[in-house]
Amino acid sequence: MSSITVAKVLNNNVIIADHPQYAEVVVIGKGIGFNRKSRDQIDLSAVEKMFILRNQQEQEQYKELVPQVDEKLIEIIQEIVLYIMQRSRQPVNEHIHIALTDHISFAIRRYEQDVALHNPFLYETKEIYPEEYAMAEYAIARINKTMGVTMPVDEIGFVALHIHSALSNSSISELKQHSQLIGDLVNLVEISLEYRVPRDSLDYSRLVTHLRFVLERLRRGEAVKETSSLDSLMKREYPEMYALAWKLTKVMERRMHLSVYPAEVSYLTVHLQRLAQKKEDEAG
Repeated sequence: MSSITVAKVLNNNVIIADHPQYAEVVVIGKGIGFNRKSRDQIDLSAVEKMFILRNQQEQEQYKELVPQVDEKLIEIIQEIVLYIMQRSRQPVNEHIHIALTDHISFAIRRYEQDVALHNPFLYETKEIYPEEYAMAEYAIARINKTMGVTMPVDEIGFVALHIHSALSNSSISELKQHSQLIGDLVNLVEISLEYRVPRDSLDYSRLVTHLRFVLERLRRGEAVKETSSLDSLMKREYPEMYALAWKLTKVMERRMHLSVYPAEVSYLTVHLQRLAQKKEDEAG
């Protein structure tokens, strides 16, 4: 059997169908429901340009969502997901259909009611997930053009997290915690140094990238090679920055419930000293 059978048409772009392998499925595709009726057969070779929701819970959530959403938005989300798949060339968790459709429809509603939602993790998200951020920029530009809205830049950060979540199978809450922790660590550095790192600077990018890699290594349980000579040098030459680095690693340990390898303190001290030097250069 190489076809699916239409069980119910939800709208022009979404149908419920009987699949030869997955039983009842939700099928999303441009014009998939147009002029279709119950018991119609659709050849599976056409499914390349469709998305099939196989997970029962995902199906029920999506069925509930569809009647509340503009058909045009369903179509544009499908185009965005195809773009993400082609650009990333890796599997995309099917939950992205629900997550993006729900998030964007709510964001459009907020826009129409002139209710702005500030994204406190925007800069961190852009630095931590640059590829996802670029895809999100494309997504928001397409939504703005197609839906006749002007979404704030904050939405790019929110969408980037949804994209990363679908590509990495991480939960959005975990990603937000990650971004928030990096934001808090940067804030701690700025308070300690009494110096605000310009958000569009290479210094900021370097700091966030380094913190991100520390957290990634920590999450993966990846050991960092001990360098006792570097450690003693950093402690002796830059005691204040070494103490700050140690403080940052303690915050990471407390928030992530994992132990940070001592060598991370030395490497972090190098980055902090560079920032401290930059502050002095600007002051002088």
